Amino acid sequence: MKVKQMFRASALLANLAACLIIASCSRESRSPSDQLVSIGSHRLQMHLEGKGAPAIVIDAGITDPLDKLRPLQERLARVTQVVIYNRAGYGQSEPGPLPRHSGREAEELKALLKKASVPGPYVLVGHSLGALNVQVFASKHPADVAGMVLLDPPPLSFLLGQEYKDLRGMAERMTAEWQAVADSAAKSTAAQEQAKSSFFRMIASEHREMFGETARLVDAVSTFGDLPLVVLAAGKPNPAFGEVAGEYQNYWVGQSRALAERSTNGKFILAEGASHYLYLDVPDLVAESILSVVDEVRGKRLGGAKITPTESASIIAKCAEAMGGAAKIKDIRTLRAEVTVRIPAIVLFDYSAEPSIINTQLSSSFLFT
Repeated sequence: MKVKQMFRASALLANLAACLIIASCSRESRSPSDQLVSIGSHRLQMHLEGKGAPAIVIDAGITDPLDKLRPLQERLARVTQVVIYNRAGYGQSEPGPLPRHSGREAEELKALLKKASVPGPYVLVGHSLGALNVQVFASKHPADVAGMVLLDPPPLSFLLGQEYKDLRGMAERMTAEWQAVADSAAKSTAAQEQAKSSFFRMIASEHREMFGETARLVDAVSTFGDLPLVVLAAGKPNPAFGEVAGEYQNYWVGQSRALAERSTNGKFILAEGASHYLYLDVPDLVAESILSVVDEVRGKRLGGAKITPTESASIIAKCAEAMGGAAKIKDIRTLRAEVTVRIPAIVLFDYSAEPSIINTQLSSSFLFT
């Protein structure tokens, strides 16, 4: 009975998803400040905002265009540079070679960052499928990764066919539905239908590969060493999974908890009432989790010692005066964002550094004269 219910739910979910995706695609926009960057085989749409290091690079979930990430990017860009982009076939990005597994998409992201002259190492942020992609990126290019935040990554043992095998039918049905949309739209000569066909062909391949090559590539990553890692899990069950929704959600949370242990510097956070779209449901928690990794990376570069509130107030006062009496600067994090925008030479300035190191950085940048 449960299996039949799940298959009925899967058909409804697949059809609903296709409708929502088509509506989302029709609303996808290109900001005047977006770039189309050639990586050789095709061009990818990206948007850069903010200044500072380490740069945060965000990879979205399956079907999700970069427009969904703009509010998060805007918030994080007050502190450092933030990159969002559309994978091949999404938004204004051109379709790319098949199959669309995480190995290919990680290499395309690497090429994009190089072509756009965004220096690493990066703090990688991945949601859902994006969380799989950035894990593969980190395994292939460890020197280019300073930290990582995974937002509700799909449970690996499910993707590998080891757990909840009955739910695989739901996934296969969704892939088939998307492929059917792609094939149908391809028969039209209209430009809009051709674009739709390309997009659905890309996401059908991504979804298919999640349960194939992508899962195998992620499974091959045994450890992230001592990389700063935060794994956030959603606590709210997905009703589409029917009677097993609660049980399956607990299993998913357990998989995320175990994933955090792949780094000796890993941290697990459960967002109890949040759904899969953590950055929409709990944006404060997501932003603070990402910035905590940025802070840790900056602290490592400058020694990691903490400053006292008195020392913090003193530094704020001196820097505000030196910068023309910026009265709005009320805390070190705001100061850091302001300083790195105005004086890129001290991009490594960090509030967790020992005061003498901060003063040396400031003096060497001619802030104090």
